[in-house]
Amino acid sequence: MSSLRFQALNAVLSRTIPEVKMPSSKLSDFYGSNVFDQKKMKDSLSKEAFNSIIESINSGTPIDRGISEQVASSMKSWAMSRGASHYTHWFQPLTGTTAEKHDSFFEPGSDGQGLEKFSGEALSQQEPDASSFPNGGIRSTFEARGYTAWDPSSPAFIIGTTLCIPTVFISYTGEALDYKAPLLKAIGLMDKAAVAVAQYFDKSIEKINSSLGIEQEYFLVDLALFNARPDLYLTGRALFGHMSAKNQQLDDHYFGSIPERVLAYMQDFETEAIKLGIPLKTRHNEVAPSQFECAPLYEEMNLAIDHNSLLMDLMDKVARRHNFKVLLHEKPYAGINGSGKHNNWSLITNTGKNLLSPGKTPKNNLMFLTFFVNTIRAVFEYSDLLRASIASVNNDHRLGANEAPPAIISMFLGSQLNDLLDEIESSRVTNKMKQEPSLWTNIPKIPQILLDNTDRNRTSPLAFTGNKFELRAVGSSANSANPMTILNTIVADQLNKFKAEVDKLIKKGEKKDVAIMIVIKRYIKESKAIRFEGNGYSDEWAEEAKKRGLSNIKTTPKALDVLLDPKTDKLFQDTGVFSKRESHARHEILLESYFKKLQIEARVMGDLVDNVIIPTAINYQTTLIDNVKGLKDLGLGEDTYAAQLDIIKKISGHVNFIRTANIEMVNERKKANNIEDIRDKSIAYDEKVKSFFDPIRYHVDKLEQLVDDSKWPLPKFRELLFLK
Repeated sequence: MSSLRFQALNAVLSRTIPEVKMPSSKLSDFYGSNVFDQKKMKDSLSKEAFNSIIESINSGTPIDRGISEQVASSMKSWAMSRGASHYTHWFQPLTGTTAEKHDSFFEPGSDGQGLEKFSGEALSQQEPDASSFPNGGIRSTFEARGYTAWDPSSPAFIIGTTLCIPTVFISYTGEALDYKAPLLKAIGLMDKAAVAVAQYFDKSIEKINSSLGIEQEYFLVDLALFNARPDLYLTGRALFGHMSAKNQQLDDHYFGSIPERVLAYMQDFETEAIKLGIPLKTRHNEVAPSQFECAPLYEEMNLAIDHNSLLMDLMDKVARRHNFKVLLHEKPYAGINGSGKHNNWSLITNTGKNLLSPGKTPKNNLMFLTFFVNTIRAVFEYSDLLRASIASVNNDHRLGANEAPPAIISMFLGSQLNDLLDEIESSRVTNKMKQEPSLWTNIPKIPQILLDNTDRNRTSPLAFTGNKFELRAVGSSANSANPMTILNTIVADQLNKFKAEVDKLIKKGEKKDVAIMIVIKRYIKESKAIRFEGNGYSDEWAEEAKKRGLSNIKTTPKALDVLLDPKTDKLFQDTGVFSKRESHARHEILLESYFKKLQIEARVMGDLVDNVIIPTAINYQTTLIDNVKGLKDLGLGEDTYAAQLDIIKKISGHVNFIRTANIEMVNERKKANNIEDIRDKSIAYDEKVKSFFDPIRYHVDKLEQLVDDSKWPLPKFRELLFLK
């Protein structure tokens, strides 16, 4: 296998950079060219049909079958004019990836001739096998029926020769089997709850969109090197590998000059993304070697998440044209930074107002405070649920490391806003204040908060960054729909409770602004424990968080327990985002994914140890033994081969440890496999099986340092990270 490594190295050194041809030097000339967007719909549909689609997008009203036929006909004509021959319902099942089944427009006619057809029924609904996707027991093999249903709020697009129609995925009995269906519910819930509260301040506000900007981090590795590492292509991360002498310690990669070959790749996938209406804006080197980031402009949440899912798939496809492999795993390489997906969340009104952006008038500042404090209160109340929403076996490797926030959910506001909340908390709503024309005559004013009013605390899971909250704990391979569904749900639920409390005070005779301020003051006090301005990595914070009553749940199986909590059941029941059956099914799905990924890693580790690492070490050890024998035969003293003997002994020690540990790990895996309860099985894999990973790795990495470089079979970290 060592020959494969050197073949890969030769391939890397002989790479040429493919030419990237853009359709135009102006991105605006081809932006959205492969998207059936509102402009194309307006140009091709009747006024009645177009207005019906817009009404459905804005308010969720059902689309008439006749309108669907019009849309399908126009969509087919446009797609075929762009070279499409097939169509698919494009959806996001709970596998964590996207799914599609391609059908041809072509149908044979009764006269023996063929024609292209695409009906409103084919546009609106399809029927994939629901039992073949993760469903948590909702669908059995003999109960396979499920449906995908068109989501008109996310425009159709063309990939290659296929028209892709974004859809939700539900079971025959109506339960959500995907990420999109509950997300759409949570978005609608937020719209309704936020509008009701916003109208305290501005009656012209009729709709509020959840806005999202997703920063995507990733690693690139040459495809030949990737294919020479079975652990990388089977698990997404390097299970072994001694750290390169030079890694990220000089801080010279972050924002550095982008390597020419990487830049060509970026230009290529950005061009394809722009055609698909993905408004990519930023690209740069990240902190670790071979780590990069791309980020789009902010979009409506549903569309932003669709675009991110599409982008991850697109990045992988385009990478192959450049002989790269994209690594989206949260921690592909131990010892250097992992990758996240920062979710920047805000609320935008139909009047263009960002509700998380302070204004210049007392009324706007009170509106800002209302949504700001309610968000803090919601995260405080449901911090464990938010923690569960970002939990995965991959993210467990990353949380709490140098580049990622800890597993303790806290919020960073910046000193200015933190001090402001303290000042409001300590102020008194007196009778004199109640009699003033403006409440703001006697409470702190914040008319000059700028976009950069807060520092950036990289150790905070959820930070306020001027006019938005940035959830930094989401993993790079994750579907952002999961944490955003939870964030929207808990904030919307909190806004509903806030409005009920304020209305109750108003009914008792309090002025509206006074009632709002009374409730805000109480929320500030009740949620103070979630606010933290310091170093989230420190041991002192872990102790302080414990005193505050904040959870520090470091592993996924235990983090997911909250999904079975009666408090969570009530939240989902009250909001209608999940049924009890749906949320409990997701608990089972996530646990199953967790232990199966660890199971795969353990098997790959065992196979590589027994079939690659140990034989390589023994072969090299045999070479050393022959050398010692030869020196002895020459009559030379032991001092001439003492170094060889030392290495021989060290190799034996490492090999014996690895072999013994691997046998013990296999036995623990067998025990775990016999456990029926899925939570207990996941915990067994976490605590009993995974506990062997680091010790085995340690001794394998020591062997890597001892064995002749020309004999080592796996591409080394210095090659994976620096050859491109």
